[in-house]
Formats: sequence, C-alpha cells, structure tokens
Amino acid sequence: MAHIVILGAGTGGLPAAYELREKLGKAHQITVVNAVDYFQFVPSNPWVAVGWRDRAGITFPVRPYLEKKGIAFVAQKVNRIDAPCNALELQDGSRLAYDYLVITTGPKLSFEDVSGAGPEAFTNSICNIDHAEKTWADYQKFIAAPGPVVVGAMPGASCFGPAYEFAFILNRDLKTRKLRNKVPMTYVTSEPYVGHMGLGGVGDSKSMLESEFRNNDIKWIANAKVTKVEDGKMFVTELDDLGQVKKAHELPFSFSMMLPAFKGVDPVAAVDGLCNPRGFVLIDEYQRSKKFANIFSAGVCVAIPPVEITPVPTGAPKTGYMIETMVTALVHNIAAELAGEPALAKGSWNAICLADMGDTGAAFVALPQIPPRNTNWYKKGKWVHLAKVAFEKYFLYKMKSGSSEPIYEKYMLKALGIERLEK
Repeated sequence: MAHIVILGAGTGGLPAAYELREKLGKAHQITVVNAVDYFQFVPSNPWVAVGWRDRAGITFPVRPYLEKKGIAFVAQKVNRIDAPCNALELQDGSRLAYDYLVITTGPKLSFEDVSGAGPEAFTNSICNIDHAEKTWADYQKFIAAPGPVVVGAMPGASCFGPAYEFAFILNRDLKTRKLRNKVPMTYVTSEPYVGHMGLGGVGDSKSMLESEFRNNDIKWIANAKVTKVEDGKMFVTELDDLGQVKKAHELPFSFSMMLPAFKGVDPVAAVDGLCNPRGFVLIDEYQRSKKFANIFSAGVCVAIPPVEITPVPTGAPKTGYMIETMVTALVHNIAAELAGEPALAKGSWNAICLADMGDTGAAFVALPQIPPRNTNWYKKGKWVHLAKVAFEKYFLYKMKSGSSEPIYEKYMLKALGIERLEK
C-alpha cells in the first residue's frame, strides 16, 4: 500500500484527493494536509469584498467530506519538506511519511516586493477569504466617506482577472449606492496594455476592456510599475514600450485593492532543486518534479514561463480549467506508476475564464494559452455574470459531494456552447 500525501486543500488539492480516491479505490492511503481546516472558493472573493457574499457562503469545513471518502486530513502548517527522506515536518513537530507527494499549495502572496503594499499596510487584497473580509470592512468605512480609488496589479503579478473583476464590481456597487459620482477610479496594472491579462491578449480583449473602462469612467495606467505605497498615496512609474520612464504618477486614494506578485510558499521553495528562484515547482510534461520522481505538482504553485517578456514583469495565469487538467494528469500518472506502467498523461495549457463585471461579464477562451492559438476569442454579456453565479453554486456542491468528474470542463463547455476542447 502506497501513502499519497496532498499538500494543499484548495482548487487543486481537494479535486486531486477525490480523483485519486476514485482512481485508486481503497488499495492506497491518501492524506490531505492543509494549513486551515476549510475550503474557500477563491473566485468569489471579489463579491465578498463588496458585501455580495460572506464567508459562510463560499467556505466549508473539509474534514467531514474527505473522511466520508476515506481520506485522512491534517489541519496543520508544514514547516519543512524532507524530500530526500520522503517526509513532511509538521508544525507540531511530528513527521508524516509519504510514498508520493502532491504539491497543490497555491502561492505565497509577495506583498513585500512593494513597500507599503498589502492588508497589513495600505492596500487591500482579495486573494483569500481573510483578505476579502478585511477589504469589505475597509470598504464600509470608505462608503461613509468616499474618495479616489485605485485598483489593479503590482509588478510581477500573474493573476489579472480578479483585478478587472473587482474594478467593475466595485463600479457597479458604487452606482447601486448612488455614490459613483463621488469616486474617481484609476486602474493601475503591470500589463503592457489593458486586456493583456498575462496572456498576450485574448481575441479583442484590449479594445473591449478599454471600451468598458471608458464607458464606466475608469481611467487606467498600463505598463505601470508601482514603486511604493504610503497612506493615501501610490507612487507609480509608467514605462514606454522600450522600458524607459514615460511618466511618474503620485496617485491619491481613499481606498485601494492591488493584487500582488506570487511566489512559492516557504517550505516548498526551500527544497533544494525542487523550484525556480521564485519558489515555483519545476515540473516535466507529466506534472512530475524534475528532481524528485515521487513528487508531483499542479496549480498556481507550478513554474510556467511568461507568455512574453514585458517592460514591467508579468507572469502567466493558471486558470481553473488548466489546474483541473493538471490534476487529472498527475492522478493518472501516479496510478500508472503504482500499476507498473509509464506516466503518459499531460495537462492542457488552455485558458478559459468567466470574468464577472458586476451586472455583465466577459468570457475568454485561449487554446492553447501561449500564442499562436487555434482558438482565440471572447464574448460579453449578462449571461456571463449569470453563468459565474451558477458556477459558484455548482462547484461548491460538487466539492461537498466528493465529485471526481472534471467540473470546469463539463460546466464551461456547456456555458460557452462548445462541444469539445482540443487536448
């Protein structure tokens, strides 16, 4: 009997546990280790930040659902991965041995890259439920005394979709409250242009998002390097296409939400030879570590090169659909190895995104993620907003039911009217 330990119980880790149990049956032991005892549906955090959702609506305790499937759960932080000896050292000092380790931790939020950034300083975040709740608390203070708003993404960021979503959701909420006329809004992003999204653009995303910003009186600064943040003031250097300084900005704000760059979490990044300099796990085409044959990884924590070099550093996003295919690939490959067969399954680097915009939304499809592409389009409409609301309920239901089916692919294909996706 092999012992498979999954580090992380998020969008990658929980489905990995369910899929492994379905694929392997009861013949092998599976344990999930996570720093907290609950699952959080991260795509709903922009709604939490303006009071449209609350913690109870997008989180649930994972232990009962895992144990129902015969999967052990340990709610502890990991202090160290002893990869040569195949063990985790946990926060309480105990060791947990494994035969296979699956790393699905998600990222470390690198607020320290910009002085004054982050929830402990002067900007808010929607990267986890705790941050989203703090943003909501600060937003309630803000609407009592509205002023300028700055929303966007810091240098090195790779997950731009939530920043756009939050800007438009905030815009819609302020209009509903009859306060929008009192709130100048500026979108600041490290992307070389609006709509780049770390993907080199998708379809006509540039002109579409610029048009939405104009129609909603949201100014923007792209190719922007935030250098520091002070209480109520953001310092931004705008670059030209050659990376030379174009203009320096000092932006006043009463409320700000800026997505940070990501790094690998500390215990993963500390393993010699496991990660790149930013702490992301280096994997082969089969989701397997390039140094440790019994370590697999999926999700935001894996190393994927940027789509292109940009004047201000940007990373490539890992969308939910892509993460799902990574998970399925590593599950099949671990099962194959346990059966004495070669690992052959590969994840799909396709990007599919439903981006909410308050009362409308935009759907983006990039197949494959890195240009040139076979499919490269977007569609906009109120149906996208409704589809994302429905997907939230669908995903949470499937996670509680212990589903091992491909949730993103099954739902997205139906929502987008696509019969099948290229693998």
